[in-house]
Amino acid sequence: MANVPDSRPTPLGIYDRPRAKGITGIEVAAIALSALWLLVAGAFLLFGSSDDDSFGGLRVLLSLMSVFLPVAMVWVAAITVKSSRVMRDESRRIQAATDAMRQAHVAQTQGKGDTGSASIAKKLDEIAAAQRKTDSALAMFTSSREMPRATPGPAPTAPSSAPQADEQGMLALGTPAEALAPPLPKADMIRALNFPDTAEDEEGFAALRRALKDRATAQLIQAAQDVLTLLSQDGIYMDDLPPDMARTEIWRRFATGERGRTIATLGGIRDRSSLALAAGRMKQDPIFRDAAHHFLRLFDRNFASFETDASDADISELANTRTARAFMLLGRVAGTFD
Repeated sequence: MANVPDSRPTPLGIYDRPRAKGITGIEVAAIALSALWLLVAGAFLLFGSSDDDSFGGLRVLLSLMSVFLPVAMVWVAAITVKSSRVMRDESRRIQAATDAMRQAHVAQTQGKGDTGSASIAKKLDEIAAAQRKTDSALAMFTSSREMPRATPGPAPTAPSSAPQADEQGMLALGTPAEALAPPLPKADMIRALNFPDTAEDEEGFAALRRALKDRATAQLIQAAQDVLTLLSQDGIYMDDLPPDMARTEIWRRFATGERGRTIATLGGIRDRSSLALAAGRMKQDPIFRDAAHHFLRLFDRNFASFETDASDADISELANTRTARAFMLLGRVAGTFD
């Protein structure tokens, strides 16, 4: 669509040079009033007489004030009126410049057509894509603001027509293959449940890879990772919640099945804001509630197995992991220690 040119010339507006004006009616009026007052005051001083000269000095001072003060007031009023007129002229020039800029912007927008809109939409898409990449990178470290997500193991391959011995889920006499694998060392389990501290924590990643080969531990790690990710959405990080450590015998009583107030000291997380946020999320978010209960069940089951041959030092180290802190927090919210 062709643009219809405006028939009116575009004013220069603010770029216009103000015209120098000569003597205006304001100055003429001020000069006339000043001359009239000077004539009247001069006539009074020249032709006026007084028989008493005791106040001669004061008379001269009052006479001078009566002469020049009104003149000064006249010129102050004249300058004020002139300044207001100048300000009105400047306001008109600025308004004209604004109108000209608005017209130029509208004409430029119409001239570009859909090209400008497409360019803006493309930039918005690029920004959204960059934001998604950033969110994906941040999701790797959730529990300590740098904790990576556990990488899933390789997908199982489709069984061939002639299954080999290492691909069978059951060996002879019904013995599971994983039953023949060596048990996961306590140190690796504890290190894996604390998750790697940074992306450069090679020892933590190595322990995590070994722990993920154990089916029960891998399930607990995945459940812990899920709840830690959900808690981080509310700004709750386990590194910010140092617990009040319970005695190892209390943990052993928990492993044997005791619940309630007898093991209440296990709920060592006392941060009120974190407890309030987690409790509110537990009531309002069914996904969070299901993930929390699933995690608590797996922690209960895995800890019972862990405690059978664990030393007091092993239990103390596990109780200080990020996974155990999440258990303390969610256990108090879920009423495990009530």
